[in-house]
Amino acid sequence: MKKMKIWAHRGASGYAPENTMEAFSEAVRRKADGIELDVQLTKDGEIVVIHDEKLERVSNGTGWVKDYALKELRKLNFNKTFPEQGSARIPTLKEVYELMKKEDMLVNVELKTSIVFYEGLVDKVLDLAARMGMEEKVLYSSFNHYTLLEIKKKNPGTRTGMLFEDGIVDAPAYGKRLGVDALHPIYAHLQHPGFLEQCREEKLPLHVWTVNTKERFRQMEKAGVDVVITNFPDIPYW
Repeated sequence: MKKMKIWAHRGASGYAPENTMEAFSEAVRRKADGIELDVQLTKDGEIVVIHDEKLERVSNGTGWVKDYALKELRKLNFNKTFPEQGSARIPTLKEVYELMKKEDMLVNVELKTSIVFYEGLVDKVLDLAARMGMEEKVLYSSFNHYTLLEIKKKNPGTRTGMLFEDGIVDAPAYGKRLGVDALHPIYAHLQHPGFLEQCREEKLPLHVWTVNTKERFRQMEKAGVDVVITNFPDIPYW
């Protein structure tokens, strides 16, 4: 049986502040097979790594990411979860690529385009990956499936993953019609009758999130999932 791979969710976010260089470095140290991260655009068009469209949950700032220039965001502390580790700054996607370029790890870039559409974000991420020689090491995902179509239209060879949380009927067939390369469901979707069989029939790999307990990890392993996305990349060794 093929070994299930581990991707660190927002980096090793169970051990360091999410979506920071500290979390990504920790994922490397804990020997994850890949990292997952989220990208948005600043007011001055820089690609930054952050999950929420607003700043309050993860930083000491307030308001929308889109309303700040990068130099303004750099003044904020993006560590609210591990205060004993000191302050952390928001990284750019370029900085993460500089870290990951030398590692044998995949980078799952989630485009946060469901609330703020971020005109030009697709072009910017595709261009950055090409300029940095990262195209073979990146997979793009999004809950906004129009974004996935745009990526495929602009670069058909780029790998994409269809994120979804709600109960989409015949999700594997729908993903196949979209032309995605993998499905990224929340773990609960494996309970739908016939879902696993449909995925195999459509030859779509399953990258499941967010698997944060040993019991759930074993369930995914038994189901033959291809990738689990977890806050704890050392979960197999617990």
